[in-house]
Amino acid sequence: MAYMARTMNERLIRVGLTGGIAAGKSTVAARMRALGVPVIDYDELARVVVAPGSAGLRRIVEEFGVRALGRDGALDRAWLAEHVFGANAAPGARERLDAIEHPLIYEEAARIERQLSAGEGDDAGAPDAALVVHDVPLLAEVIGAMPFRFDHIVTVEASERTRIERMMTARGMTRRQAEDRIRHQSSRAQREAIADAVIDSEQPFEQMFDAVDMLVAQWRSECGNTSRRAEEQEA
Repeated sequence: MAYMARTMNERLIRVGLTGGIAAGKSTVAARMRALGVPVIDYDELARVVVAPGSAGLRRIVEEFGVRALGRDGALDRAWLAEHVFGANAAPGARERLDAIEHPLIYEEAARIERQLSAGEGDDAGAPDAALVVHDVPLLAEVIGAMPFRFDHIVTVEASERTRIERMMTARGMTRRQAEDRIRHQSSRAQREAIADAVIDSEQPFEQMFDAVDMLVAQWRSECGNTSRRAEEQEA
């Protein structure tokens, strides 16, 4: 059963999408978008809140020093990743970074939700009953602190061996870097413990997409039920 956190919009069908790094979550999110489902990408929000000139970037520099900046004045992500996720990262480095980024990310996600619920934007849902997916890589780690209630949670999974191979091939990581990233994330068991659906990304694309399509159809049916209940309560 999905974890229930605090809600900001009781009429919204809100889905949490997660998965281990390089497990195939982005492919699933892309499929959901292709089906017309609004997806809030937390990786994208993480880039927005630390853009040049942002309060988030200023706080990171204050916390980690000017070496966190590249020559262009933007965040040096490779440097920061090594000092937060690397084998020689200082104790508590990730927690210090999370304390800066996460509240800003949640604020931005809530702003996007308000736009969707108000019927604004190309991805807007109906104002009285809508479906939105929060694509949160670290959902298992942060769910208790998030200001949202999730009606459903989906995790996308693949074997550790497959994920390491994908990171080395597609992202140019060394094996040590790939293993460090996995080591700093929740385990598969922890992700599956909060999920009510698990998608295996090692199966053929057609089967994986069929699983996604079935979930989206289920959620849309729930949206209709939510809308009818709201109308009855307001009548």
